Amino acid sequence: MITIIDYRAGNLTSVRLAFEYLSVPCEISADPERILAADRIVFPGVGAAGAAMRQVEELELAPVLRRVVRRGTPFLGMCLGAQIVLDESEEDDGIRCLGLMHGRALRFRPASPDVKVPHMGWNRVTFERSHPVLEGIREAAEFYFVHSYYPVPVNAVDVVGRTDYEGTDFASVIGRDNLLATQFHPEKSGRLGLRLLENFSRWNGIC
Repeated sequence: MITIIDYRAGNLTSVRLAFEYLSVPCEISADPERILAADRIVFPGVGAAGAAMRQVEELELAPVLRRVVRRGTPFLGMCLGAQIVLDESEEDDGIRCLGLMHGRALRFRPASPDVKVPHMGWNRVTFERSHPVLEGIREAAEFYFVHSYYPVPVNAVDVVGRTDYEGTDFASVIGRDNLLATQFHPEKSGRLGLRLLENFSRWNGIC
């Protein structure tokens, strides 16, 4: 069973519908026991890091999520979920995040005032290395993005894919061990996004 973390925000229903389309059993839950019993965890996200972390702390989910990642449960973060897995975000004047991977989320600061932030729409992802969750997805495939911040892992080896937005080259897929996170929205990325979710539903957490 895949458990989609219910932190009272995010695009929970669209993620659930994507898995249901693939006939993959899933549930939306904030129950620590259900999360600990899950075969795989998905942390989707839209909105602000500060609000998300406040809900995570209020629901007492932070230690639960750290525990499932430490023990090797496959974990997929999406969009905001690719930022709060890091140590911190500079959003809201600085937010401490889950610390599942060393790094921080930075805001786009384009050189030209004509560049729109948030970065919104389809964009290309260039893979730095292979990964089981990306199997069967062609190099330089396009996925759907909506974000103003992006992940910056401390360790370059944690960057799985990169994307350029108007001169800013950023990590759009990050991963280490049993954790993978995409800055784009797989559930909104058509056939290739569904392939990624299907791959995740079979992934055992080993790279």
